[in-house]
Amino acid sequence: MAGSAAGNHDLAELTARFGAALRLAGLPAGPGRCQRFAIAVTVARPATLRALYLCALATLVSSREQAEILHAVFGQVFGGLADIADLRGDQGAPPAAQPARTPEDLLAQAARAAQQHVIGSDAVPHARPGPDEESGPGPDVEHRYLGSAFDRLAARDFADLSEAELQQLAELMRRLTLAAPQRRSRRHRRRPGGPRTDMRATLRQARRTGGHAFRLIGRVPAQRDRRIVVLCDISGSMGPYARAMIQLLYCAAGGASAEVFSFATRLTRLTPVLARSLPGPALQRAGQAAPDWLGGTRIGAALKQFNDSYGRRGMARGAVMVIISDGWETGDPDLVRREMERLSLVAFRIVWVNPRTKSSLYQPLAGGMAAAWPHCDAVVSAHSVAALGKLAAALADPVRRRVPVRPGG
Repeated sequence: MAGSAAGNHDLAELTARFGAALRLAGLPAGPGRCQRFAIAVTVARPATLRALYLCALATLVSSREQAEILHAVFGQVFGGLADIADLRGDQGAPPAAQPARTPEDLLAQAARAAQQHVIGSDAVPHARPGPDEESGPGPDVEHRYLGSAFDRLAARDFADLSEAELQQLAELMRRLTLAAPQRRSRRHRRRPGGPRTDMRATLRQARRTGGHAFRLIGRVPAQRDRRIVVLCDISGSMGPYARAMIQLLYCAAGGASAEVFSFATRLTRLTPVLARSLPGPALQRAGQAAPDWLGGTRIGAALKQFNDSYGRRGMARGAVMVIISDGWETGDPDLVRREMERLSLVAFRIVWVNPRTKSSLYQPLAGGMAAAWPHCDAVVSAHSVAALGKLAAALADPVRRRVPVRPGG
């Protein structure tokens, strides 16, 4: 039992240290790959250095370039245990005479070699000093995490991110998809066995058989995505979240043809500003186009302006409305209630994004939020990248729910 516990400890050390060394060399050895490597070592129980290398090659790389990085790092980390020329099975290399070792002995030696390699690297300045070295001021922290910088930023609140960190999340936001449910279109598409017969297509095909229609071509109504319309609060209390949500809409909602508006003391259409631009310049242009950035909050007046100028023209009809605000209203809450009721009569769904709902103790006590709450189909927080999954699910929900909902976190 003691040997098994020691083996598990050595395997954890080996996986963490080796994964850190690979990431420093440019190989994306994230938590998933490192977990597969640990499982392969547990199942295969390699007793030679070559067997350990083959486990790493099968689980940590996905291309020839990554295999070359793995070979180089493996040689640097574990080169002292055996002849590194034997790793690729070179026929010309003489076999190295090695004593018989158990998998536990190999893993223990490999963990010690990986520890010495990572501690000696300049990329890890806070490694634990040896017994003969004097410790500096403050506690010494040994880094044993497997997560990347994206994993750490994904769990942080948008309000705690700097401009540079928010730009780093742009690539992660591009991997998300904000898709709206579909609706029936006025157009039709051909489909065999459809409920209606496409006479023109059927007769056109019958010309090939002398006018005899041997097969009927049917047609069915086509489907198209519903429009996403976003009203984003850019007041002082929503400034950090507004930056993140506008960047998310630029990166993830491009295929959904989202219409984006900002409001604080007035309503501003940002859709032309966000088109054909990178995330950084897009945020700068959005700040220049909206003169009331970080101003007060007049939710009711902004909703009324949208309903009068855009909703009446059909932009909100059958659309998925996304309102991003914490619900703090400086105007009349009754105006918010009336305009939300008007909007709910034409929109398909209303999703309210309130970062304050991340707390389980949140209650809609603010005047604007309390007035809008009964007309929302979903209320989500979306305060971090990790919480954006509930926002995507709320947008893609094909069911209308005009009932009071609880905070979606």
